[in-house]
Amino acid sequence: MSNPPFSPGRLLFGGDYNPEQWPREVWAEDIALMKRAKVNTVTIGVFSWAALEPREGEFDASWLDDIIAMLTDAGIGFFLATPTASPPPWFTVAHPDALPLRADGTPVLHGSRDTYAISAPAYRSAARRVARFLADRYGRHTGLRGWHIHNEYGTIDHGPHAARAFRVWLQEKYGTLDELNAAWYTAFWSQRYGSWDEILPPQQTQYLHNPAQLVDFKRFCSDEMLAAFREQVDEIRSTGSPAPMTTNFMLPTWNHLEQWAWSDAQDFVSVDHYLDTPGPDGETHVAYGSDLTRSWAGGPWVLMEQNATGIRVGDRTFVKETDRMIRNSIGYIARGSQSSLFFQWRAGAAGSEVWHGAMVPHAGGDSRSFEAIVRLGEMLEQIGEVAEPPADGRVLEAEIGIVWHAEGWWSLETPHLPTDALDYADEVRATHRSFWRAGLPVDFVRPGADAGRYRLLVVPALYAMHPDTAAWLAEYAASGGHVVISFFTGVADPSQQVVRGGYPGMLRDLLGIRVEEIRPLADDERIALSGGVEGELWSERVHLEGADAVATYASGPLAGSPAITRRSHGAGTATYISTRLTQPARDALLAELASARGIRPTVPGAIALGVEAVRRRGAASDYLFLLHHGDAPVRVQGRGTDLISGAADAFTLAAGEVAVIREIRSEWQITPAEAG
Repeated sequence: MSNPPFSPGRLLFGGDYNPEQWPREVWAEDIALMKRAKVNTVTIGVFSWAALEPREGEFDASWLDDIIAMLTDAGIGFFLATPTASPPPWFTVAHPDALPLRADGTPVLHGSRDTYAISAPAYRSAARRVARFLADRYGRHTGLRGWHIHNEYGTIDHGPHAARAFRVWLQEKYGTLDELNAAWYTAFWSQRYGSWDEILPPQQTQYLHNPAQLVDFKRFCSDEMLAAFREQVDEIRSTGSPAPMTTNFMLPTWNHLEQWAWSDAQDFVSVDHYLDTPGPDGETHVAYGSDLTRSWAGGPWVLMEQNATGIRVGDRTFVKETDRMIRNSIGYIARGSQSSLFFQWRAGAAGSEVWHGAMVPHAGGDSRSFEAIVRLGEMLEQIGEVAEPPADGRVLEAEIGIVWHAEGWWSLETPHLPTDALDYADEVRATHRSFWRAGLPVDFVRPGADAGRYRLLVVPALYAMHPDTAAWLAEYAASGGHVVISFFTGVADPSQQVVRGGYPGMLRDLLGIRVEEIRPLADDERIALSGGVEGELWSERVHLEGADAVATYASGPLAGSPAITRRSHGAGTATYISTRLTQPARDALLAELASARGIRPTVPGAIALGVEAVRRRGAASDYLFLLHHGDAPVRVQGRGTDLISGAADAFTLAAGEVAVIREIRSEWQITPAEAG
C-alpha cells in the first residue's frame, strides 16, 4: 500500500454525499453542517452516471467541478466513486443485451441500480470510458483521498454473455472436457458434456443442479467481477493518478466475492456494514464485521458505510439510538478501521431509499441524531492519534484464528445436503460470538496462511476442502498448535465430491476418527451430551481410531458413542465436535479450550459487566477501547489516560459511554462503580 488514504492523527469522518440530488442552495447548507460536525471526508459520484454522462459519450462534469471546489475550500477531502453500479436509462435502451438475466430466465430491466450484465462487452467498455473520464479530470486533485471503484459488486447474470465467459473460464481451469466431466461427476444423470458450447450457467432446471457446476459458477462470477474491477483500476492508473483504490465489500447477508483474492487486488480494503438485529447481539456483529475486514486487509481498513439512525430487520426499520451509533462507530475503529463513514450524508427527499438513515435526517441539523453526529466528530478528533498503525501493520494481537473461506459458504449453499438448514455464515459467526463473549480477540485466517502465531485455530463447517488445506491443518497441529474442527468439515473435495471411506475424509488421520453416519436433527430437537450440554441440528455416529472421547452422546440411538473427541498430533492436538453445540455450550467449550492454552481476556471480567474491551496497537502507544454496552456504571482502574474525558488511571465509565485509553502498560480492572 504505497499511498493509503490514512495519515497520522486523522480518522476519516463523513459519508456518501449526493449533491446532484439537491438544488444548489442546499450545497452551502451541507458544507456548513459538515464543518460543524468536523466532517473531513465524503464519497461522491457513487450513483451519478446519468448526471455525468447524460448521453452516450457526452460528459458534463461542471456540477462535479463546483462541488469539489466547495469541498476543497472547506478543507474536506473526498473519495471519488466510479458510478458503474447504476447504468443510466440511455445505456439500457442502447444496449439491451447488457441487461442481466436471472437464473429463472427473467430479464432484469432498468428501474433500479445494479442492472448490468458484468460480462457484456458494451457494459465493460462504458465502465472503462467513464472511469477514464473521471481519472483524466480529477486523478491528481489534491483533495482526492482515494478511488471508490463501483459499489458493492454482486450482480449475478445468467445470460448469453455470462455463458460465453463462463465457458472460457472453464476451459482455462480444466483444459479438456474430460477433466471437467470428471470434476463435475457428469456420469450422474447423463450430464456428460461433448462440447464446450453445451455448457450453460446454472439456470432454472427441473430438479437439482449439479453442485460442482454451482460452485464453479460462483467462482467464475467472483473472478469475472474482479476482472471488471481491475479494468477500471488499469484505466485510472494509466492516467497517472496516484490515489489508492478500493471497492466496498458488503456484509452480512450475501456473499458473491472471494474476499482474500479481492483484498490482494486492492490498495486498501473497505466494507459496508449494517447491523442485522436491534438487540444486544448487534454489538457482536460490529466486532464480527470488523474482525473479518481487518483480517482480509491484513491491517487497517476503511468502514465505507454504516447506518447512522436505523437498523433494518425484515420489513421494518428500528431506531438506532444515538449512544449506540457512537459506540458502534468507535467499536469499528477499535478493531482497525481508519474511518467512520456513513450512507449517507443527507437523507433523501424521495427515491427508493428515502427512509434510509443519514447523518443529516429529514428533521435537519436541529435534531437529536445530528447532535450525536457532531459529538462523534469531536470524539474522532480527540482520538485521532490511534490512526497511526505500528510498523508491522498488525493493529490487534490475537492468539485465536478462525478459518474463513468464501467457498465454504458457497459449498453449503448447494442443495440437498444432509440438512439444508446448515448455514456457513451462521456457524462462523456463532464461533466468533463465543470468543467475543469470553472477551478474547480473534483473527480470521486464510487457508494456507502462516498460522504460527495462533495458539488455537478453529475451522467451522468447511464442507469442501482442498487437500493442501488438510495438510496445512495437520502441519499446524504437528508444530504445536491446537486445531478445533466442527462437524461437516473436510467431507468433500473442491469439486464437491465426497471423500470415501468415512467422514471427514480429508481429516480422518489428523482427527483419529471415522464418522460412519450423519444424523440430522429436527428443527426443535436437542440431543444431550455428557456433562449436561446439548447439541442441535446435527449429530454423527463416530468411531475412535486413535482419538479419545472428551464427551459422549447421552441419549437416543447414539447414547454412549463419542460426540467430542481429541487426539494428539505431533506437538499439538486436534479436537472434533460432531454436533452443533447450542450457543451456551459452544461458549463454554471454546472459552475452556482457550483458557487451557493460556489465552487470557483483554480485561478479565469486563464483558460480564457489559464492557467490551479491545486493545488496538499503535505506532507509539497501545490504546484500550472500552465500549460500555451495559446498564450500570463501572469503575475503571489501571495506568493510562482516556483521550475522550482526559481522566487518568481511575475513573467511572457510565452506561452507554466509551473510553479510549492511551496505555502505560499495566493490568486493568473493571468493577461495578459502587465497589470502586
